[in-house]
Amino acid sequence: MTNERRSYFPRDGILAEAREALNHHDPAEIDWVTFIGSGEPTLHIDLGWLIRQVKSLTDLPVAVCTNGALLYLPEIRRELAVADAVMPTVAAGSAELYWHIHRPYPGLTFERLVEGLLAFRQSYRGNLWPEVMLLRDINDGEKELRDIAMLLERIQPDQVHIALPSRPPAETWVHPPNDEGLMRALAILGRSSKVLHPAEGAFDLGEHENVVDAVVEIITRHPMSQNDLEKALARWSPGEVAQALAELEGSGRAQIVERLGIRFWSASPAAYPGEEKSQAVSPDRLRPRLRYHQPIPKTNSGSEID
Repeated sequence: MTNERRSYFPRDGILAEAREALNHHDPAEIDWVTFIGSGEPTLHIDLGWLIRQVKSLTDLPVAVCTNGALLYLPEIRRELAVADAVMPTVAAGSAELYWHIHRPYPGLTFERLVEGLLAFRQSYRGNLWPEVMLLRDINDGEKELRDIAMLLERIQPDQVHIALPSRPPAETWVHPPNDEGLMRALAILGRSSKVLHPAEGAFDLGEHENVVDAVVEIITRHPMSQNDLEKALARWSPGEVAQALAELEGSGRAQIVERLGIRFWSASPAAYPGEEKSQAVSPDRLRPRLRYHQPIPKTNSGSEID
């Protein structure tokens, strides 16, 4: 966990990859250029520069996915102001639920999150599309959804995107909502809400000649299901893919995670608690373990674990 803003990767290298991808595809093949991260994107101190540079390369709209934890900082709001859409996570409408789901860095309170969202809405002229990640029996009940709806009413978003877990959650007790929970969310969150279903298609692995390097590069950014990974590797023969996956598993450069009844491939450094450590606990039990007393580093930024 960190709240340090710095240049985690060379900004010129990121821009070069974006330029290569844009040159490799016809503009009609691309809908959006979206900034995400294996972590919180706004922690990268060059994010504002990167957004502006990408917009100078293409007329395609640019979006940023964020946990919203740093929107209380004026410099973050200025950096995101040039994006065409910003999608902050709003999965809780109360402080208790915020701690339970997000486990934020010490000092990043629910009140500070709300402060940032409201300040950003006042100044931002692009599309503000909060993403409500629904979790069964955690935030899909009537009370929890009404709390979220009250917060969204204060924010006045352009749309509300209801998302479902489609990648392996850290905890085994996290599950997508059932149909009843989903219908309840649509009814309570209002007309501007819509469900985002997982996109179809394959990931572009670029011009890698080595299948192992191609896989490691993409699963380092985010885990992939076995099915999605096989689609992305379609230009290699089934034999090459099977050999590469076996090599990855044996080398320790990747790990296999079973979640939601699906087999996922993830980078080795990613942490997934074992079954014996993954039992659901109440917010009251979570808070003493996670809210520890120590000096908070004197920085002007913060992050949370999603």
